[in-house]
Amino acid sequence: MSASELSTVRPASGGATDALRRSNLATVLGLVHRDGDLSRSDLTRLTGLNRSTVGDLVAELAGLGLVEVGEGPGGGRAGRPSPVVRVSESVAAIAVNPEVDAVIVGLVGLGGRVLKRIRIETASARSVAETVTLAAAGIAGMLAGESAIRVIGIGVAVPGQVRLSDGMVREATHFGWVDEPLAALLAERTGLRVWAANAAVLGLRAESAFGAGRGIDDLVYLIGGASGIGGGAVGGGRLLTGAAGYAGEFGHTFVRTDGRQCSCGARGCLEAEVTQEELLRAVGLPSAGATSLGSSLVATEDLKALAVMERDYGLLQVATRNAVNAFNPSTVVLGGFLAALYRGARAHGAPDLLSGAVHSAREGVEVVEAQLGPDQLLIGAAELVFAELIADPAALLAFS
Repeated sequence: MSASELSTVRPASGGATDALRRSNLATVLGLVHRDGDLSRSDLTRLTGLNRSTVGDLVAELAGLGLVEVGEGPGGGRAGRPSPVVRVSESVAAIAVNPEVDAVIVGLVGLGGRVLKRIRIETASARSVAETVTLAAAGIAGMLAGESAIRVIGIGVAVPGQVRLSDGMVREATHFGWVDEPLAALLAERTGLRVWAANAAVLGLRAESAFGAGRGIDDLVYLIGGASGIGGGAVGGGRLLTGAAGYAGEFGHTFVRTDGRQCSCGARGCLEAEVTQEELLRAVGLPSAGATSLGSSLVATEDLKALAVMERDYGLLQVATRNAVNAFNPSTVVLGGFLAALYRGARAHGAPDLLSGAVHSAREGVEVVEAQLGPDQLLIGAAELVFAELIADPAALLAFS
């Protein structure tokens, strides 16, 4: 259920005045969530509201247990210090990221802070029911002894196409899932509200809010993991979702004539040609060693590993060139094993990733690695929950 749907089932309590109050609450909570500790003077300046109104809004958010207020500097002004507002440390969301080789579960606090993270290794792709069982067990273990934490929902980052309205996985080819009600099954199992979306898009949301994409209005994001490659684009400060919400499938960019068979049914897709598993194997790392892949690729002098890296980097160039020509971003953000591939290849003298793009489109474009590392998908999944909380704090808390 969306924030707008929540508001339709909540009793009216003041019409336009109440709607304005809820909107102002969302603005203040959103600022503290994304920007960190802010003084009440900062909030007054950033919102354009008067001091009294900001004080009332902060008091209401504190009463809901969403923010805490402490003493702090007065924002550079002489006189009485302005109280500092920070997100509560007792409010969190569960984040779940199923991959073909593991189920990753995290506890994420307001402000994008990953408080806990566990990885449940699995031998291969699983059914939805098995994934729900593993995730529920991980969640139960993670929350044991955490009586002070108020969990307000679960966000799931799915490596596949997801219908946002109800969390239905329309297609996750690496798992063999088609039209699977993942969100509904996990909600039934845990008793918590659940939202689900495409993992790569959630990684983009996380990097845009807290990482390498923060404050950038036009960017392309590509991420690679055990379950393939995905991504997304932001244009004019807005996430480009497409007609049905499935935009950003950069993993299915065509990069090689007569290439490998892809799980989607086509041949020569980027994610069929360039895989995390192959790169890990090239430098002798296990599937759980992906966080060390970048440094291993930089350090390797093995000729076979260098050949794999050179081949994969060339194919990544093709996909990135197409994305830059199509979207004209100011920044390209690479996450997951694609960031490791980029770092390793450049360390061994590979050319500019964008050298094949149209000159005018690539001019001034910066290529950067994602800043949130292995936490980006967990933070993005939690953002599904926090977005609903921020949109109408009192309404969502009433359901949690």
